[in-house]
Amino acid sequence: MVDYVFLHGGGQGGWVWLETIAALQQQCASSRTLALDAPGCGNKRGRNTTSLGVDDVVTELLADITAKGMRDIILVGHSQAGTILPRLAERQPDLFRRLVYVSTIAPPPGQNILQQMGSGRHGSNKDEVGWPFDPGTIEDHQRYSLMFCNDMSDAEASAFIDKLGYDSWPMQTMSASDWRYGHLSRIASTYVVCLRDAILPVAWQETFAARVSAKTLVRIDAGHQVMNTRPHALAEVLIREAM
Repeated sequence: MVDYVFLHGGGQGGWVWLETIAALQQQCASSRTLALDAPGCGNKRGRNTTSLGVDDVVTELLADITAKGMRDIILVGHSQAGTILPRLAERQPDLFRRLVYVSTIAPPPGQNILQQMGSGRHGSNKDEVGWPFDPGTIEDHQRYSLMFCNDMSDAEASAFIDKLGYDSWPMQTMSASDWRYGHLSRIASTYVVCLRDAILPVAWQETFAARVSAKTLVRIDAGHQVMNTRPHALAEVLIREAM
């Protein structure tokens, strides 16, 4: 039996992993799975999270994991979760067999997520990721489509966008900058590069993979929401990396 724990990215909840969990259980029926919700997201929507910082989030997520009795875990994170996986592994390294970063961000120490993303288009500043649009001239629903849905059909995109706008990580997680990565060289890890990602260009994904000392890079021909558009391909990676 293999235990898989999943952590979603910003503006989403544990619900985003449902397709991948279903694919994983089809391919590996003996696996146990847990989709976490950050405070303010998924089953934890509606909470007042203004006082919660990164360490508070980590404490709560570790409590959620231990309450399920999971151990020797393959810990999978997406997008913003790249800032939390290192802290979870730092706090309880013996709990995790491997970390799997799925197109995750990893800002350098001293820089927060918003600073790493920047305020211009992709390529406008070599030190910023940028965006696939001009952030000052586009509506939220258009942003969602361009960021998340470039490899979805119109119907799939519409259904996915309808799920957005209800989940919100604690604001302090966006302004935090005290990231620590030095301990990650001692932890088995994999980075899944999404080749059609419209938010994090491949070169930036590779930069983040190096920053978290990912030992293995796996490439999937998918956009940012690979867990929704290519769940079986991602499940195959997760099964292989658990061996």
